[in-house]
Order: sequence, then structure tokens, then C-alpha cells
Amino acid sequence: MSLSSAARAQTLLCAGMRRFLLIQQQSRGVSYKAVVFEESGVLLPAPHRTATEWEARSCIPAGTVQQAALSGGENSLSLQYSRGELTAVEFLQELGQQCFEIANVHVPVHSFLWDLIRKEVRKQLPVMAEAAQCIRAEGLQTALLGHGLCLGHGERLLALDQQHFDVVVESPQEGVPRPNPGIHKLCLERLGVQPQESILLDSSSQNLEAAAQLGMKTVKVDDPAAALKELETHLGFPLQGFVPYTRSVRPGMEIPKDHLQKYLEDVLGAHPTAPLELRQFDHGESTRSYLVKFGGRLLVLKKEEEPPSGPSGPSVPREYRVLKALAEAGVPVPPLLALCEDRSILGSPFLLLEHCAGRIHRAASLPAVPPRRRGAWYGAMANVLARIHSLDLGAAKLQDLGEHGNYIQQQVETWTKQYRAVETHMIPAMERLIQWLPLHFPESQKTTLVHGDFRMDHLVFHPDRPEVLAVLGWKFATLGDPLCDLANNCVSFFLPAHFGARRGLRKGDLGHLGIPTAEEYSQMYCGHMGVEHPENWNFYLAFAFFRQAVMLQGRHHGSLAGKPAPGDSSPKDTEFVAELAWDFATKEGFRVFESLPPTKLLLRHSSTWAGQGPHLGRSFSTWARPGAAPVPRAPLVTPPSSLVGMAQGLCCRMENMGIQKGFLSSHSRETPRPLPELQAQSARTKAVALMAAQAMDQGTKVPGAKHLHSADPSPALPLELSSTSG
Repeated sequence: MSLSSAARAQTLLCAGMRRFLLIQQQSRGVSYKAVVFEESGVLLPAPHRTATEWEARSCIPAGTVQQAALSGGENSLSLQYSRGELTAVEFLQELGQQCFEIANVHVPVHSFLWDLIRKEVRKQLPVMAEAAQCIRAEGLQTALLGHGLCLGHGERLLALDQQHFDVVVESPQEGVPRPNPGIHKLCLERLGVQPQESILLDSSSQNLEAAAQLGMKTVKVDDPAAALKELETHLGFPLQGFVPYTRSVRPGMEIPKDHLQKYLEDVLGAHPTAPLELRQFDHGESTRSYLVKFGGRLLVLKKEEEPPSGPSGPSVPREYRVLKALAEAGVPVPPLLALCEDRSILGSPFLLLEHCAGRIHRAASLPAVPPRRRGAWYGAMANVLARIHSLDLGAAKLQDLGEHGNYIQQQVETWTKQYRAVETHMIPAMERLIQWLPLHFPESQKTTLVHGDFRMDHLVFHPDRPEVLAVLGWKFATLGDPLCDLANNCVSFFLPAHFGARRGLRKGDLGHLGIPTAEEYSQMYCGHMGVEHPENWNFYLAFAFFRQAVMLQGRHHGSLAGKPAPGDSSPKDTEFVAELAWDFATKEGFRVFESLPPTKLLLRHSSTWAGQGPHLGRSFSTWARPGAAPVPRAPLVTPPSSLVGMAQGLCCRMENMGIQKGFLSSHSRETPRPLPELQAQSARTKAVALMAAQAMDQGTKVPGAKHLHSADPSPALPLELSSTSG
């Protein structure tokens, strides 16, 4: 057997062992949620070990530093410091004095801490820091139990980016000395986990015993490498080889490394001796995107899902074609290497790209960018979106990538069917949107290349400047209406910062954050494109949130079916986003209503509600399920004089049902939301009421009016708005 074959066999064996241990752990009902790192002896070398060598070199009696720190029992310098009775500066001063009394020579304590421990940290800290990153990449939390030790000039001894840790607990600040189990209990409370769900790494036997008494799993750190190997067996995934935005390959998503190794050797003409390493991207929907370490190169492999999950069918060959055209046109995309459609290699088609190193901003608030510069990052995003939409389809040979002119109609139909396939319970706002959207399609649509899922966290930025190095996530790319891309891009402006599926900017002080408003950002884009801001912008936002709600519902349906995906959502997430979509539909309906001349307010074609019953007037008139009757259409012509009496009664009923003082309550949210349209013109509301009263008798829908039904059990549904025609 060759050395490379033996190495591959050993890698496969290790991967199999890790998976076996993970299955064993799960079968025992153990599911770890957090790992706690002790600072001394784990992230920092244990001082008493490093002191011995330093004392020998400095001609200081062996054991001087350790004796000075630990002598005195309960009144030892170490315990006084850990209880918060001494500051860091006082501790170092007292330690130096104690060393002088023991050795009868001046002991430069600061030199010891700086020259010796710092050098050792360079060896030990990177290994543990990488382990912490690997742990967080798997969705577990990490915590640091620190001593808060600073050098004489105030610099903290542990020069570690604390973003690697979800919780940092400093024992001197808390006044809880080691080995008191109270410090571990406090840490677990802040992590929000139970003792049996956590693992502690520590070099002190006393600290480990205290933690074990609480029920924590413990790992003793004598040798960092050996300790990490033991931790790997408990967790079931590797703790080295971390690359940002990746995690270990999820169970059930492994690919045959031996087949891939041979393919890469043939295609790239390289035969590295090191075994191929594989990690999986944890980003958004990219459940079949892998990072491949092949020799000294980092590659990205995107594998077709079986069956294809996107609305457009197989996405990998389409994505390869789009990326090739964009690269030739100078749009920033990852460098392409190959497309493989031979299913015998990995079971489905895949494409190969160079890994594009840079920074991906997961949060729309851009916390890693100074506030005064964030506007430039948003400007760069708007610019690259305009460049995508400005691609010459003829020159790029992409004219046949999709149909021209009816993109939104197709999208609404596709996403509606997708929603029906993953529906788990009735969501009133989704039912209203499914009926409302087809009645409000734009009269004309521009056709360009559209990304299909363009957003901040699909962009790789230069680490230091507002330059987009690559646009990712081309799974939904096709020909379509560019305003749909822009609306999808603006979704984050309206989602809360704490929203589980996608963190947004809702209720944030954008001026203080240095971030443009949604209106300002969309105007940036329109400026790059040389077009006016669309007057029916609220329609595009309503559709964008409808589409987002379908995706969230799909994740929830998958989790119920035992197929969890990154960013699993709850029913409340779907309902919240559906209500946002309906808010924009309401605004668009008012805009349409206000734009109509008086003669058209009383003459229109409207469809009746179908399927009235126990589900709040649920309608199947659009892409109905099998067996639904066709919906008739009839003209509505009514003289205004006949509606006065009905209007007065309806106005009273609307007030009783929540439309009071310009507020409209929601069945799914306790907080009423203001409708500026209702506040602006009470006369318009009365006009809506006139028409709605007539609609109640004839069973038809009216622009700007809520469909009121005597059997409707929900007293606070938002206004139903429909476009007019004729």
C-alpha cells in the first residue's frame, strides 16, 4: 500500500471512529451544549511549570515563585487575588516582595510574566483558540473562566480576542475563589445550560473535582494536544483545521473522499502527500457546499442536492454557466475551476471553485466596521447588485436562461405551490397574500439576470475596505425582474435584530449606526441603474416577505420531518414574516386606491371569496387544490346614494373591530400597529366603508376594504386590498 493510500485509509478510519463515538454519545442521551475553558493551565501555560525553567535560567532558587504565590493557606496571595481582595497591580507587587523575602534576591516578577509566559502562550494559545472556534462553529457555546491578570502597564496578560467566547467570567471581579464550585455554577447560569450539558477543561485537580460535584464533564489538561483528543471523543467532531464560516461535515452529508481525491489529482494535475480534508460551510442554505483542503490549496465544492430543492430544478450546471458569464463580464465571483456532471464520482453533479478569502458580514448592522464607514459598505453592495442587473444578456449568451416578462407570475405560482407542500397549519396572512398577489402584478416588468437571494451575508468583502471580492449563493439565479432582487436585499431593514432566522435592523437607530435607511439604500441602487424609484415598491416588498415566509415554513416543516437544516425556524417566525408581507400589501392597496379617479371607484372586476368555512374564509381561488371550483368574476356597478346607511353601520363595526384612532390590531401580535394611511384621511376610510358595505351584500371584494363576513371569528384581521381594473 502506498503512503498516500495509507494516509487516506487512516483518515477514513478516524472519521468513522468520530461518527461512532457521536452515535454512542447520542444513544446515551448526552448532548453537550457548552465547553468551559479555564484560563490558567489551558489557554495560558500553568505558571508553576514555566516558573521552574525561568528560575533556573535566572539563578533564582527553584520553587520561589510557586511558594510565594501559594504559601499562607487561606491568606495566600493567589486566594486573596481570586477573591478580589487584591488588584492585579497589588498582587504583582506583593508577589515580588514575597519572592524577595524567600530568595533574598530581587525577583523581576513582571519580567517573568512577560518574557516567559508570553513565549509559552504563542505555543499553547493558538491550539486552544482554534478548538474554541471549531466548537462554536458546531453550534455549541464556549466560556472563559479568567483571572483578569494584567501586567504593570495595564495590558491584559491573555491577549485573546474574547469573541471566541460567549461568556467570560473573571473570578476576582465576582469575588469567588477557586476551587469554589460557585464560580462554575455562575458560569453555567450565564450560559443557560445544565451541568451535565457542559465540559470543563482545567489543569487543576481541585477545580476539576469541584466542577464534577456539580455534574460537569471534566477533562484534565496536562498536555494540550492529548486533552483536545479526549475532548474530541466527547464531542464527536474535530477541533483543528478551522476555516471561518465552516464546520465539520454533518452526519448523512459525507462524500467519498477517495473518489474526490482521484478526481482532483486528474483535473488539477497535483498529487499531494497529505490526505484530503473536508469541511462543510455552515452558511444559510449552503448545506451541500464543502471546503476542500487539497495539498496547499483551499477549494470550494458545491454539490447538487438529490432531488434538487430549488424551484428551478438542478442548480449546479445553471450556476456554473452563470458564474462563467459573470466572470467574463468582470462581475466579482469566485474563480471557477471545473464542472463535473459524472454521477459516478460523488453521486450527483458538482462544481469546483477557488476559495475566496475575505470577510462575510453576517449581521446587517456591520458591527466589525466603524459606523462612519458603514455607508460605504452598503454603497458597494448596491453597486455590485446594479452591475449584475446591467449584464448584457446577449453578449453573455444568457438570453435563454429563463422566460422574459412573466417572472413574478411564475415566482408567485412556484412559491405558492412550495408553501402548500410544506404547510403545517393555517396562517391567515399567507392565505390573504396568496389571493392578493396575483391581483397586483406589475403592468410591465424589466428582464435582467437576477441573483435570486442577494443579501449582505452572500458577499465576500475585502477585510479592510468596502470592496466586494465575490458574490456567493447563486442557487436561484435566472432571468427576471431586477426589483425583486432589490426587494429581497432590503428584507433585513424590516426584521428585528434578535430575529432567529436572519438578524435585521428593525427599530435600530440607523443614523447612529451609520447605515442608510431602506429608502436611501434603494435610491442608491436606482442611481447606479439610472432609473426612477418604483411607485409600486410596496408590492415588491410584500412579495419578498411572502417568499421569505415560504422559506421559513419549509425549514420548520423539515425540522418536523426529522430533517433539520441550518437556521431552523419556528411557526412564529413564519407568521411574523407573513404579517410583515401583509403590512406592505396593505400599503400598496391604499396607494392603488388613492391613485384611482372617482369614476373607477365604483366600477371594477373582482373575484368572490371561495371556500368560506371554519378557516377564516380560506380561499383556494389561486392555484387551488384539486377539486376546487373556478371563481366567477362579475362587474360591480352601484350608485353611491344607496350605500349611505350601510356605510354608517360598517364604520361603527370597523371601529369595534380594531380600526380606532388610526390603529389596526393583529390577530398574531399583541401590539397594535399604526397605519399612516388611516390616520391621514378619515374620508378615505369612509369611502372604503361605503364600498365594503355593498360588498358584504354581493359577496365581492372592494379595493381598500376588509372583507367582513358575519361568521368570521377573527375580529382583527388586516384590511383586504385588491387592485382595480377597467
